[in-house]
Amino acid sequence: MSLLALSRWQFALTVCFHMTFPAITVGLSVFLCIVYAVYWRTAKPVYLQMFRFWRRLFAVGFALGVVAGAVITFQMGLNWGVFGAKTGPIIGPIIGMEVVTAFFVEAGFIGILLYGDGRVRHFTMFASTVMVSIGTVLSSTWILAANSWMQTPAGYTTKNGQYDPTDWMKAIFNPAFVWRWPHMLLAVFISAGMFIAGISAYYLITGREKGFARRSFSIGIAIVALLMPAQLIVGDGVDSHVDGPHQLSKLEAEQGNWETNNTGWIVFAIPDQKAQKNYLQVSVPWLGSALQRDLTGKTPLPGLDMTPAKDRPEMAGPFWGFRAMFYSSWILWATAFLSVVLRLRNKLWTARRFHKWVLWTTPVGIVAILGGWILSETGRQPWVVFGLLRTSQAVSKLAPGSVLFSVIGFSTIYAVLLASYIVFIIRSVMRGPERDHPDYTPDLTPSSDYAAAVTTASSAQISAIAPTEGAARS
Repeated sequence: MSLLALSRWQFALTVCFHMTFPAITVGLSVFLCIVYAVYWRTAKPVYLQMFRFWRRLFAVGFALGVVAGAVITFQMGLNWGVFGAKTGPIIGPIIGMEVVTAFFVEAGFIGILLYGDGRVRHFTMFASTVMVSIGTVLSSTWILAANSWMQTPAGYTTKNGQYDPTDWMKAIFNPAFVWRWPHMLLAVFISAGMFIAGISAYYLITGREKGFARRSFSIGIAIVALLMPAQLIVGDGVDSHVDGPHQLSKLEAEQGNWETNNTGWIVFAIPDQKAQKNYLQVSVPWLGSALQRDLTGKTPLPGLDMTPAKDRPEMAGPFWGFRAMFYSSWILWATAFLSVVLRLRNKLWTARRFHKWVLWTTPVGIVAILGGWILSETGRQPWVVFGLLRTSQAVSKLAPGSVLFSVIGFSTIYAVLLASYIVFIIRSVMRGPERDHPDYTPDLTPSSDYAAAVTTASSAQISAIAPTEGAARS
């Protein structure tokens, strides 16, 4: 593989690994605020139990996300030094603001959130939880601002080979940010809602801690049901107001059409970049035009032939990234719709098939977020800053062997950490939230089997010792 391909793979693996954790923790931090506020107001122990259980899952994911985020920053300087030098006057201050306004806020209050329960007043505990939540939201805001500027650069001038800011308002609130930030924020809230609902569904299925399970499930699935309609509208706005006017090549690649003559919508295909055609293509006639609000079925979707060959992205990444996001969103939409129907029919707690469905679809929100990022980043190619700086010109001149070694090393470490986190979640779920209840008392009474074993062992020891003691007396 070339130096460019290896560097891109290394960065892609790091970003995908990192994004797995904010996909859960950003929304989970807001959920913790809601739960603790209800506990503070009502003094019901079940809400403190919920707070303690979900805080534990939040804490480990938060720590892993911070570590992976730091690696991203180092890679931007080491593997993408040319990019850092040229975009530093804009990207540098934005990332710096993320550290000052988000990371410091999180670091300042995370200790109280994790260890203040029972040691500080309710107000202090609640305020610390809110501050950590604000920090996670601010962090995603600044990261989206930096990445969106790379998608639709604005408020800059070129000076001595660098991109210098001329208007920070335009640079930060660039055309892509206005739509992508709410799109991402809704996505992490929905993903966290599915995460909470899925784990709670397990307890509903097994009949454990029903008070905890019902409340957690109700809040989690309600988040999905309330936000999915807004997410579909905002997601359509990203295509209509960002990709269409500013990044037409991304829109062309995500549709999967090589030529501008298909009025259908491609459900499945295997793109071949060299041959400029698709294999095993399955298309729904008329639907492509309908999605463009033309019910006559005569308006074809844009094809990649509208973009010069040297500026075309690899179609496979945007095509499948978009479909991972799109298909996942419809699974989430169907889940939200069913939950509303069941709630109105007072069957939300007894629908075991629905509980099993929610359990198996727990990671769908994370899949949708990763698919969206794959679409966003691969669809921007061959530009690292769209229309200004090509990816091939932004990579550092490193030895490919060294980069290959680091790719293998990072992949191994990420696989181990991700597997460890999944095992931690499974073990925490299997252990259950019983010990998090304020009235929980560990059962220290020996079981009957244990008592019988001790009695048997004691008898054997006495039998063994007795002859020795008799001999000693003699």
